[in-house]
Amino acid sequence: MSYYIIISGLIFLAAIFGYINARFLKLPTTIGLMAITIVYSAFVWGISFFDDTLLMAEARLIREINFETVLMDYMLSFLLFAGALHTNFQELKKLRWPIIAFATLGVVTSTFLIGTATYYTLQLLGQQINYTYCLLFGALISPTDPIAVLGILKKAKAPKKLEIKIVGESLFNDGIGVVLFLTLFQIASSSGASIEPLDILSLFGQEVGGGILLGLIIGWITYRLLKSIDDFSTEVIITLAAVMGGTVIADQLHLSAPLAMVMAGLLVGDDRVRDATMSETTELYVDKFWELIDILLNAVLFVLIGMEILVLTFKTDYIIAGLIVIPITLISRYAALFLPVKIFEKRLDFVPHTTAIMTWGGLRGGISIALALSLSEEMNREMFLVITYIIVVFSILVQGLTIEGVIGRFLHEKNEV
Repeated sequence: MSYYIIISGLIFLAAIFGYINARFLKLPTTIGLMAITIVYSAFVWGISFFDDTLLMAEARLIREINFETVLMDYMLSFLLFAGALHTNFQELKKLRWPIIAFATLGVVTSTFLIGTATYYTLQLLGQQINYTYCLLFGALISPTDPIAVLGILKKAKAPKKLEIKIVGESLFNDGIGVVLFLTLFQIASSSGASIEPLDILSLFGQEVGGGILLGLIIGWITYRLLKSIDDFSTEVIITLAAVMGGTVIADQLHLSAPLAMVMAGLLVGDDRVRDATMSETTELYVDKFWELIDILLNAVLFVLIGMEILVLTFKTDYIIAGLIVIPITLISRYAALFLPVKIFEKRLDFVPHTTAIMTWGGLRGGISIALALSLSEEMNREMFLVITYIIVVFSILVQGLTIEGVIGRFLHEKNEV
């Protein structure tokens, strides 16, 4: 099956499902697309008992798409740049210390808590799993997905300060989480070979620090180029080249491309940079171009997530484990956020119940599934993939649909007080 046919099929489904959602359900795009795709996939699976032609065709389509490669190597840089481009850099800068704490200390703490709790849970269920593999699972499920968060928070009516914290954390903990996962993956794949702690810190520092530095350099070069001309079409192409070229450079230098694109997007999207480099026409076209890229890739991504259900191996033990691990991930996230929130809440005037809201608003998405797909068979790939999928579906459909109500309830309590 050619790439053109695959892409055409995905965009066709995204268009049809998007129309159904916009016309009838009127849910946030990410939630609506994923819900409709899951229902569609269940329908395909149901009629396969009578005629499996459609199921075989759909399963073949999904198997020919390397979800991990498509998302991590191609889509993620565009989505993160687009998200960062439309994030208020000055507001983010004011909250930089709690966001850094959430994205570093929070992710590491959550990884350890989820990994450890999952290890003992699986032991109780009769699954003898290597502890390192459980930590790998903790690393892939701990980062909140900025792609899911950004789309849903737009309609959640969260206070601006709270929205910036959640969005900022999601943009950065995504990159940190991927680097942590890759570091643990290297340890797990070492086959008993000795890996020194300094080697781990060096790898982590290179990926994170190097990615941030590269993003600043790309953002500065883009800024200088945009400032020197006034031609909206060329300037749009320059931003596109920055993302594509920057991702290639990051991969070649073994730096974190996600963090590089976040930093570049924040710098180019800063209001002061916009005022100094872009005319009103250019700013309009740049924003609309990246908004369209964001909408299109999001639509395709969540259709892909929904269709993954057709190729998963759903065993009873895996499903039970997934349902048990849902509260584990929520409790672990609450515990990981508790200390950073307590440290900064009075000095930075946090919204009451920030920890609870950020816990429920920390959605998991395609990045977790992509990382789970990269696990090897000996790392219990099928089991962790099903557990991850269950958590992601719960996160998007249940947490995503109720986050507006949760925020409203806590703010209502504040007003009553």
